[in-house]
Amino acid sequence: MPREGTGPDFIEALARGLEVITAFAPHRPVMSLSELATGTGLARPTVRRILLTLQELGYVRADPQGFALTPRVLELGVAYVRSMGLWDVARPHMERLSAGTGESVSAAQLDGSDIVYVARVSVPKIVALAVQIGTRFPALQTSLGKVLLAALDPVRLEEVLAEPGRSGLVPRWQPDRAEREAELRQVRARGWALTDEQLTLGIRSVAVPLRDGSGRVIAALNVNAHAAETSVERLLDHHLPQLLQAAGEISADFARLETAPHVVR
Repeated sequence: MPREGTGPDFIEALARGLEVITAFAPHRPVMSLSELATGTGLARPTVRRILLTLQELGYVRADPQGFALTPRVLELGVAYVRSMGLWDVARPHMERLSAGTGESVSAAQLDGSDIVYVARVSVPKIVALAVQIGTRFPALQTSLGKVLLAALDPVRLEEVLAEPGRSGLVPRWQPDRAEREAELRQVRARGWALTDEQLTLGIRSVAVPLRDGSGRVIAALNVNAHAAETSVERLLDHHLPQLLQAAGEISADFARLETAPHVVR
């Protein structure tokens, strides 16, 4: 860490304080004043003043052998983590998934009997599905929606599907109750959903759930492609494994975000 900034607003004392904090190594949780002075290259009186200040603020405690960081130091990182939401966590994974498949990647949540797109990484295509954040589609005819509907209990499922859609789109596939239940049972059994031109001609996609730390489905993630360019076999054999991996990584990252402490004292 530089102790001399390049501009007039650089605060050298703050830089020195952070340097002392980062001098504590994982294998050396307790360090003496001399060790910290040597490790940082700062003068002993300077390190002492910094340590006493950090101790008064609760970030450092005095130990018989020297000084040690307190759990309150976690707040410095948690402030960043807590400022992030699910979609901040998901975006880099979605970008990698899009690069790996060459297809657009989307995430959606339920709103009544519709899905609403809440995140998307798109790939330019000659023929593409016109989707942006906030776009609605009927849930039952989309891979994203099937995943989300399959996660509902039977009573809630009927309540959701009874709500009138607001997408303005009439889908191609109009299943009866037996067809619908068979489709959702299959989604629950295998853990992913496929839609092959059920919403509209030319569009096929595969989707998987995103979960929170308790295992609850909170959203769905998909890869969508044009039927003329991508076969069902490629969608399942090549894209689905990458999709499952990305969803697992997003869910794990979000679970860690949820378990981060709000305030440590």
